[in-house]
Amino acid sequence: MSNWFDFLKLGSTHIPEVEIAGRLLLAALFAAAIGFEREMRKEPAGLRTHMLTALAAAMFTVLTFEIFHATRSLDDGPNVDPLRLIEAVTTGVSFLAAGTIINARGRIHGLTTGAGIWLAGAIGVACGAGFYAIAAIGAVMSVLIVILLRAVERHVLGTKPRRDAEP
Repeated sequence: MSNWFDFLKLGSTHIPEVEIAGRLLLAALFAAAIGFEREMRKEPAGLRTHMLTALAAAMFTVLTFEIFHATRSLDDGPNVDPLRLIEAVTTGVSFLAAGTIINARGRIHGLTTGAGIWLAGAIGVACGAGFYAIAAIGAVMSVLIVILLRAVERHVLGTKPRRDAEP
């Protein structure tokens, strides 16, 4: 390992990292439009939840293409189906994420945490498959979504932090 960029394997993806970042960003931004409308109507799944969910879905999709391309050259190896890997991970992680959502006293809590867990699954697949740049892009975007949009929710939309609010 000669330097940090070699470790990240920048340039080792079939899709250029700039395009991957653009795809992930667009997924989050388009979902923000839906999430903003839900936020304005005071629905449980708002801006951050929609954005994290779209980001995770986009990551899983990009990873499927990347894993397919990476394993396509294994002519003499076993038949590899990246969709099976993605399906297995998303099913298991979705089960965990659903367990974080609580309906108490008529209020739903934990949706953003559930979306974050699902996104963590996508980051785990990216790291496990060796696509560190995709994992890094997704992790940075998710932290920005959670931190920056919490401030937007409080200051622009006027929502007050709850004592039991998600981090």
